[in-house]
Amino acid sequence: MPTPRRRRSALPLTLSATALLVPLATACSGSASDGAADGGQRLRVVMAFPPAQAMSPYGDDAVTLSRLAVIEGLTGLGSDGTAKPALAASWKRDSAKEWTFTLRKASFQDGTKLDPAAVVRSLTAAEKASPKPRVLSDTGITATAQGADTVRIVTDEADPLLPQRLANPSLTILSAAAYTDGKVSPAGHATGPFTLAAVKGAVSATLERNDTYWGAKAKAPGVDVTFVADGTARANALRTEAVDIAEYVPISQASLLGDGLVHEFPSARTNGLSLNTESGVFADPAMRAAAREAIDSQALVKAVYEGRADTAQGLLGPGVPWAAAARTAPVDRAKAADKAQVAKTEEIVLATYTNRPELPEVATVVQQQLTARGFTVKQVVRDYAQLEADALAGKYDAFIQARNTLLDTADPVSYLASDFTCDGSFNISQLCDKRVDADVNKAAGTAGTDARHAAAAAAEADVLGTDALVPLLHERFVQGYDDSRVQGVSLDPMERTLITADTRVG
Repeated sequence: MPTPRRRRSALPLTLSATALLVPLATACSGSASDGAADGGQRLRVVMAFPPAQAMSPYGDDAVTLSRLAVIEGLTGLGSDGTAKPALAASWKRDSAKEWTFTLRKASFQDGTKLDPAAVVRSLTAAEKASPKPRVLSDTGITATAQGADTVRIVTDEADPLLPQRLANPSLTILSAAAYTDGKVSPAGHATGPFTLAAVKGAVSATLERNDTYWGAKAKAPGVDVTFVADGTARANALRTEAVDIAEYVPISQASLLGDGLVHEFPSARTNGLSLNTESGVFADPAMRAAAREAIDSQALVKAVYEGRADTAQGLLGPGVPWAAAARTAPVDRAKAADKAQVAKTEEIVLATYTNRPELPEVATVVQQQLTARGFTVKQVVRDYAQLEADALAGKYDAFIQARNTLLDTADPVSYLASDFTCDGSFNISQLCDKRVDADVNKAAGTAGTDARHAAAAAAEADVLGTDALVPLLHERFVQGYDDSRVQGVSLDPMERTLITADTRVG
């Protein structure tokens, strides 16, 4: 295998990193003491992903809003992935498809009261959104008000995971004022401990403490957020104390920052190579099998992640503790095309994004591995927001992404449904396979922990058998903050939370 591209040194600031740090430092300067008279210092946070959908709750921006403690749903998730009360104080399952949720007393950030009508409005809007949120790709929900403080929710199919599903950030509950002129704006209309007060495009956001929050009052008076895609710039901002918290510290910076600033923990994130099964070179299963055989996961972990990742074990890695024991081997895989056959194919386009700084380097190593197998490869590397629509439309032959397999419901079945079924809303590989659909649907309706794990493992084996996605490796998360100065940061393997009501400086 050719020698991987050498990493640039992180000790001196590169020109691009310096340029990015200037607006970051300007946006955050002085804010650490702005709230001192209000019982604490403002938090300064730099995040990797700028808003891609104007802070709409129906895309990945919802996760950003959740990580900033702005929005809430009827339920939340515990550290073990089980549902816990949030805006719903309790719930019960009335039948296979029917549930009743009892609301707590709470107010929206605009002063209006949480009531069943607000819940019905928000859940109905999410169900009708286009594109539909990933978490609803494998089911439909119908919500109706029942009395003064209860909501009845009926699912299209039996859904034992509805309480976990309702914890998804895309199913946040907002006030009536959030829905105007066909748009949805969470700014000032959510229920979380922090209110989204202002957004400056893809550059920055300002959060203020929600003093009417139903739970414990936030310990920080506000949060000043800057969005910086360049990982070196984020790390340097942390090193120079321009920020208090840096999201997703690049692996190349971790050893330079030191243990006091770097916090590494296991994740449920799998980096995978999605192959376009509908058109182009990889519509041929033999070519997808050849691409699979070309990938050397161990070389990727060593060359790009400096050992701070785990080699590929399947779609579900070490962050899903039960997966290894439940996993079954794929069957009926296509025979791989040989090098001479591969060499006759047309050029393939391999795309990835810059927001996770390791991915362009992963793409370079993958390109080398595919080239060694006979493929001719062209790279496209851009900001994620510039790639997502084209990736979902199947405009690339191959796409490298880092995907949290538990992000949608803390259960991998919704991930399998959204990413690999015929009607999946995040189906970058364009896969449509009857056996995959059947086993994913079976898993979705299975209750009981062990049985559900076995059903999910069977569906995983089906997907792996198609080679629609070639697992590359399993990431570990690295967040940056000075643990002698900053407390209450949430290190969440499911990536739902980062800032909480307890996060503070000092």
